[in-house]
Amino acid sequence: MLTQGESVEAHALRERGWSVSAIARHLGRDRKTVRAYLSGKREPGRRRPAAPDRFERYEAYCRIRFGDDPHLWATTLFDEVAGLGYDGSYPSFIRALRGRGLRPSCEACAAAGTPAEFAVIDHPAGGETQWDWVELPDPPPSWGQGKNAHLLVGALSHSGAWRGALAEAEEQPYLVASLHGVCERLGGVTRRWRFDRMSTVCHPESGDVTASFAEVAKYYGAAVDVCPSRRGWRKGVVEKANHSAAQRWWRTLPDDVTPAQAQAGLDGWCARHGDARRRVRDGERTTVGTLAAAEPLAPLPAVPFPAVIEDTRVVSAQALVPWHGNAYSVPPGHGGQQVTVRHQLGRATIDVVTATGTVLARHRRAGDHSGAVVRDDGHVAALEKKVLAARGQAGRPCRRKERRPPSAQALAEAAAIRGQGGEPAAPVTDFAAWAAAARPLRPGGDQG
Repeated sequence: MLTQGESVEAHALRERGWSVSAIARHLGRDRKTVRAYLSGKREPGRRRPAAPDRFERYEAYCRIRFGDDPHLWATTLFDEVAGLGYDGSYPSFIRALRGRGLRPSCEACAAAGTPAEFAVIDHPAGGETQWDWVELPDPPPSWGQGKNAHLLVGALSHSGAWRGALAEAEEQPYLVASLHGVCERLGGVTRRWRFDRMSTVCHPESGDVTASFAEVAKYYGAAVDVCPSRRGWRKGVVEKANHSAAQRWWRTLPDDVTPAQAQAGLDGWCARHGDARRRVRDGERTTVGTLAAAEPLAPLPAVPFPAVIEDTRVVSAQALVPWHGNAYSVPPGHGGQQVTVRHQLGRATIDVVTATGTVLARHRRAGDHSGAVVRDDGHVAALEKKVLAARGQAGRPCRRKERRPPSAQALAEAAAIRGQGGEPAAPVTDFAAWAAAARPLRPGGDQG
């Protein structure tokens, strides 16, 4: 391959009348190489590929995916084409995308700005976990969660390892349950927790930790730091994790998965891809997973902080209460009424309570979104008894093929109706009288 300088010199010598062989001897290059550059078959700075283009068969797919989603991450697209059989490296894949200009530009996003300078903050190992809620739009319709799903993300500031937990809501009991689940996935508790100004943790105006969440932090042995207002980059590790969760996992999540399957998929993605990210520390190459495994984390309590989850639900006509993807029975007679499902974290049971505080039922909690129908035998028997009794009171349904002539009362009413139009003529019973009446009507008949 000729450099730009060699190409310029070769063309200048050619203009002066030098032969191809003389130019090749002068440059110390092969004659065929020099001839190819002089004829324009090859260009300086571009090396002829030594092997077939690995990306060519995937170019149309990448173009379609960018047409569908111009903000699709290249790493997410690389995961997809790798699953389709692409065996090239990620740098080669990026080079092919850029060389072909496959990603369209977005003018609407070009005006978004970020701070010009950032301070470097030291994060000692085991020192801090950054927390944030991510509202994920357009969850699968089968989840029944409305416009957004809720994901709590926790990221270790030192290593960058992160995990997430899907939740039904962002209220404080769900925050506690999700905190416990994320710490369980990360392997322990750091010395400090950092939050933005969420109302379930602090008073947004002052940034002071609420009394209720202070008890939670004491239970887990973690100090709480609250970010200054409008300083999202102060917890940039978790913000980047949020971005990865939204772009590399949620954006391509199929419609036919359950929340439990989605949670398992997120855990697997974090272990396969998130922990495999490369880092350089003290001049040595390592991975996020290796750094996270070396962080000194405090052990997690055996059970979550005993926060109480209370959700309002409506009893169905089958005397069932839906909650977290399952259904739990109550005694009959409450169909259409609002009840409260109460669960204390760490316990294996749930209570179904009326508006006046009466406990209608207590059940062992089934795994969330497992589709289980948990029925009490007494509730089933009482419901069947009530339904059968109601059917017995109503009697059996009518037989549609019975013969039912008009009753005597109906006949009397019909006679009365006929009488309102005048006395009907007496029926003719004597044949001679009938013949005498009909004789004048016969042509040529006897008129006498």
